Amino acid sequence: MKTIMVVDDSIVMRNIVKNTFKMLNIPSQYLEAEDGVRALQLLENNKVDLILLDWNMPNMDGMEFLKRIRAKPEYENLPVIMVTSESARYSVVEALQNGASDYIVKPIHEKILMKKLYEITF
Repeated sequence: MKTIMVVDDSIVMRNIVKNTFKMLNIPSQYLEAEDGVRALQLLENNKVDLILLDWNMPNMDGMEFLKRIRAKPEYENLPVIMVTSESARYSVVEALQNGASDYIVKPIHEKILMKKLYEITF
C-alpha cells in the first residue's frame, strides 16, 4: 500500500484528490496537511511515497515546501506533483526547476492523474 501526502489548504480539494485515487483503484493511505509547515512535520515522522502539493497556501506555500525538501538528500527522489490553479507557463517552469516531478493544473481529472503517475513510475 502506498502512502500519499495531500498538501492543500482546501479540505474539499484534499477530498477530491483522495476520491480520484479511489476511483483509480490505487490502494493507498493518506496523510493530509493544510500547509507546508504541517506537511514538513508529517514528512519527518512518516514514510511517504508521493506528495500532491498545492502552491498557494497560508503559513508556508507549496514552492517553499518544495525547495526545503529538495534541499535534503533523503527527499531528492521523492515524487512531488504540483496540483495547483497556477497555470502560467512561468509557474510550471519554476516548479519543475525547483524539483517538482510533474505538474497538474486544477481541476484534477483522473485520466491526467493516471498519466502523470505512470510517467513518474509511481
